[in-house]
Amino acid sequence: MARRLSRLSVIAPLALACVLPSRRGAWAQDAAPVATVSPAPATPPSLFAPPAPPVVSSGPLTFAPLVRMVGAAVVNIAVTQDVHGQRNGQRVLPSVRGTPFEHKFRERMRSHGEEMLGAGSGFVIDPDGIIVTNTHVVGDADHITVSLVDGTELPAHLIGSDDLTDIAVIKVQPSRPLPFVRWGDSRLVNIGDWIMAAGNPFGLGSSVTAGIVSARGRDIGTSPFDDFLQLDAPINPGNSGGPSFNLSGQVVALNTAIVSPTGGSVGIGFGIPSEIVAPIVDELRRNGHIDRGWLGVTLTDGGDTHVPGVEIVGIDRGGPAMKAGLHIGDYITAVNGEPIDSSRMLIRSIAAKRPASTVMLHIRRHREALSIPAIVGFRPDDTGD
Repeated sequence: MARRLSRLSVIAPLALACVLPSRRGAWAQDAAPVATVSPAPATPPSLFAPPAPPVVSSGPLTFAPLVRMVGAAVVNIAVTQDVHGQRNGQRVLPSVRGTPFEHKFRERMRSHGEEMLGAGSGFVIDPDGIIVTNTHVVGDADHITVSLVDGTELPAHLIGSDDLTDIAVIKVQPSRPLPFVRWGDSRLVNIGDWIMAAGNPFGLGSSVTAGIVSARGRDIGTSPFDDFLQLDAPINPGNSGGPSFNLSGQVVALNTAIVSPTGGSVGIGFGIPSEIVAPIVDELRRNGHIDRGWLGVTLTDGGDTHVPGVEIVGIDRGGPAMKAGLHIGDYITAVNGEPIDSSRMLIRSIAAKRPASTVMLHIRRHREALSIPAIVGFRPDDTGD
């Protein structure tokens, strides 16, 4: 049976999951992406809590202390869309039809006059009600409802979201300060480290699973900025937007995708590392959107193996690279003195630079080494790469 790559989602609380497909097929793109966009601003060290001793050590024999420490900060999210001219309950997705959850689904349709789009997870990072989740959990919602661990339901509104990295920030107005969790530094996470994932699998309610980090830097073909942690903790539809914790109770990943031939967990899940999520969340909180840089070049890896860097094979007319005087056939070897050895690395380097800032591009042109300043542009809205 062919492998299927899916974003994690369910259609409603207490409803069976409906796996929403993202890009299928190859694990990585055959051709290198155009280095025209930036996934995130630079990561300020102050976003991360200082390293802390593990809450759980040697074993562990139980994760219960960790669950007690962080569980109240993990929330369930239900999203709905107003029904306009449709019969309530008419649309029941195939994954629910014929299951024990279909009756509950139809009853909710009739009582609310809404079409349930999905359900997922999130986690509180500020006691005032700031919650992190995935864009694909809340992106098309007319109404967002957050359920706390004590059963309290609160309406939420979207502060900002970023489609390219699938990160969103929502806010509720609590009557009291909420339990919250802090970011851990995913750069300190090693393959083989224990992690605990939390969320709302299949709409059943709060749940935790445990496993290890199986791999780092996974590119699963969902965007030019894929840099996932691969996790073997069971993650299912509905866990989207939930956190994965280190043993100190710090969030080191945002659970986002699974690979599965069945729609359920087969032990291959993916989380966006906190080193990517934290600065994007910080900027979404401040601005509501992400301004991405644009260099305006098409790159390829593995050109002349004797020349370090990545080769420019195309230049956007009127773009920053053309204005800076770059040529097709140039090799970009470093940005501001930081070596570049792949197209993806160049994308991430430009990602740390704000539009309208100046970067120094170190290049090889034939046998000559040059340093060329370039002003990073704003990514056009219709740029697809």
